[in-house]
Amino acid sequence: MENIRILILEDDLETLAKLLNRFYFLEEKLLNLPKKTDLFITILSEYKQVEKYINKNDSIQYDIVLLDRDCKSGGSFHVLDIKKIGRDKIIGISSIPRYNKELRKLGINNIVNKSYSQLDDFTNNVIILVESLIKKIS
Repeated sequence: MENIRILILEDDLETLAKLLNRFYFLEEKLLNLPKKTDLFITILSEYKQVEKYINKNDSIQYDIVLLDRDCKSGGSFHVLDIKKIGRDKIIGISSIPRYNKELRKLGINNIVNKSYSQLDDFTNNVIILVESLIKKIS
């Protein structure tokens, strides 16, 4: 069995609920394939947690990171050490186009623009992209 570790940097509860629901169905699908794959999801909802737990800890590794930008506590999830994670493992998920453009300038090409009025479409598009990244890993 393969394990895929996914870090979600998001603080909006409705977005998280919809993403986790979609991840549930993706995991069910992956567990029914000949090469069974389990998803291990970590959620951080404050940028300070990113600084303390992710950036400063070399033993923590993730296969995929969903990266929002704004954080309710007044900071930015973009404090994430992108070089440590790897640009190809990051999916930008901001609702602000300018923030996603900033990620593109940093070499992150996996972007799904979040729309709060169309969260179902957004989460479907995120899962499609996640699934394609998992296929590259496997």
